[in-house]
Amino acid sequence: MGARWTFLVYAHMHRNNHTTYIKNKAQELGFSYCGISKADFLEEEAHHLETWLKRNYNGKMSYMENHFDKRLDPRLLVDGAKSVISLLLNYHTDEVQLDPEAPKLSKYAFGEDYHYVIKDKLKEFLSDIQSSIGEVNGRVFVDSAPVMDKAWAKKSGLGWVGKNSNLIHPKQGSFFFIAELIIDLELEADGPIKDYCGTCTRCIDACPTDAIVEPYVVDGSKCISYLTIELKDAILPNEFKGKMDNWIFGCDVCQDVCPWNRFAQKHNEPRFSPNDKLLSLNKNDWKELTSEVFNELFKLSAVKRTKFDGLQRNIDFLTE
Repeated sequence: MGARWTFLVYAHMHRNNHTTYIKNKAQELGFSYCGISKADFLEEEAHHLETWLKRNYNGKMSYMENHFDKRLDPRLLVDGAKSVISLLLNYHTDEVQLDPEAPKLSKYAFGEDYHYVIKDKLKEFLSDIQSSIGEVNGRVFVDSAPVMDKAWAKKSGLGWVGKNSNLIHPKQGSFFFIAELIIDLELEADGPIKDYCGTCTRCIDACPTDAIVEPYVVDGSKCISYLTIELKDAILPNEFKGKMDNWIFGCDVCQDVCPWNRFAQKHNEPRFSPNDKLLSLNKNDWKELTSEVFNELFKLSAVKRTKFDGLQRNIDFLTE
């Protein structure tokens, strides 16, 4: 009994020390918040995901149907996984496109592609954990594999998932990128927090395409972000004519109207700073955009995902 008790106390102390080290390191690397959950099967999300896919709310994002089991169980992504470290990185900015009539880009696309920025931080993070704690096996994730990032962030107490299906942090709203480290090290897990959406329906009422079909359920195939980025068809569906609210890459409407985003603060990541030339483009500049200007402006940007032809398609759809 004595030896077992000593072992448990020793293990608990180590877990505590490792957890504190990891949370401090996350802050040091510039992440806004860090939460931890036990790496196990996402029971509740399994049912929601299955229903969502059956309703074809994934539109033409057929990849959402792949790796169903891996999406729900991190132990299938990392052998012996014990902990999921969820991280939030703020991208909110008060900078705006200068011409109010210019086609609009989502705030997250103003600066350098977040995949590059966060991947660099995550690789450094994992390397630091390995050199400070010892032999830790793990993988880093930022939108690049079948990981249900909002579910893990919610589970680890970094916010609740709102009626617009975005993660909302009670102190800073929802303008965050979410990333994960899945590792085979046991850490102290955090617990979820309460949902504070209450009776508010601002996001549902404001969505230009009625993509939020019921509270907490978004029909992805109607979402402007899907239409302008994920959908690769040569022409956008005619049913959305006049409903795009002037967006050509992503959409911020359901976040802009969310009362919790009155607490949003400006990010302090230099790599997210916008190109001045980008913000100063007027309505006509966008209409006359050339592939050369596209390549110059969006060299390291997430907007490269649409390619020049895709962005041109979106611009044309607004003006035809």
